[in-house]
Amino acid sequence: MGTKEAARTPSDSGVLEGQSAGPMVPRLALGARLRGLREERHISREAAGRVIRASRSKISRMEGGRHGFKLRDVADLLTLYGVTDEAERATLLTLAEQANTPAWWRYYNDVVPAWMQVYLGAEQAASVIRCFEVQRVPGLLQTPDYARAAIRIAHSDACAEEIDRRVALRMTRQRILHRQPPAQLWAVIDEAALRRPVGGTGTMRAQLRHLIEICRLPQVTVQIMPFAAGGHAAEGGPVTVLRLPGGQLPDVVCLEQLTTALYPDKPAEIECYWDVMNRLVVEAESPDETATILHRILQET
Repeated sequence: MGTKEAARTPSDSGVLEGQSAGPMVPRLALGARLRGLREERHISREAAGRVIRASRSKISRMEGGRHGFKLRDVADLLTLYGVTDEAERATLLTLAEQANTPAWWRYYNDVVPAWMQVYLGAEQAASVIRCFEVQRVPGLLQTPDYARAAIRIAHSDACAEEIDRRVALRMTRQRILHRQPPAQLWAVIDEAALRRPVGGTGTMRAQLRHLIEICRLPQVTVQIMPFAAGGHAAEGGPVTVLRLPGGQLPDVVCLEQLTTALYPDKPAEIECYWDVMNRLVVEAESPDETATILHRILQET
């Protein structure tokens, strides 16, 4: 299957309609409200878990928006927390129903592990995305050919059809940069990711040209962390911080690993990663220099 055909998305073939961000926002909203109600009543997660025949960790995942909701569980928790107002109960139960609505990426369930569903929900709903990448160009900025090469490296045992589907998923995710209003992406990329010829010289040169073009979009800011900068604030590895719309939901931090991801959700942890991102943009080259640096690397590639 050629690259152009592989980049087809479900909506191209009529499977998808619209640009739904999926259930992440209602999950986070309901989880935050349940956490607030529990803490107001000074009820532990263990005690809440016993009421719905679940563990402390499940309550934590529910409150963090990383787990779906059974209507019976929500109703039992609301009773435990003393919520008797019928209007409020109805509103929260409606959120629970919305939190279980299948997202558009269910079409790719065979290549979307459970841990990634959390990230996709936050990414597709986000108004602002801040990220730092060390080894690769960020997925939202990749060309189809570069994405295919990177995916082949990460999934060396995958068949051609699976690779095609992973490429198509990655290309579909990029629509958030072109919707109305678009997500604002601010990426800091280590120079190593731009010097490493993923997919070969031709693929890498096309990727660099794509970066030069996409940096002209007002919703995309790219900075480069040069080798000359030495040590920097994110030496622990890649980081993504997502801000959801409305100002009421907690930010989402994602630390992707080889086969899973971590989602630090304590306020102090989230604040720490925002501090890292803010330090990175000071330590990296100015966005005004990005095109010049990319042109130089392109000439040297």
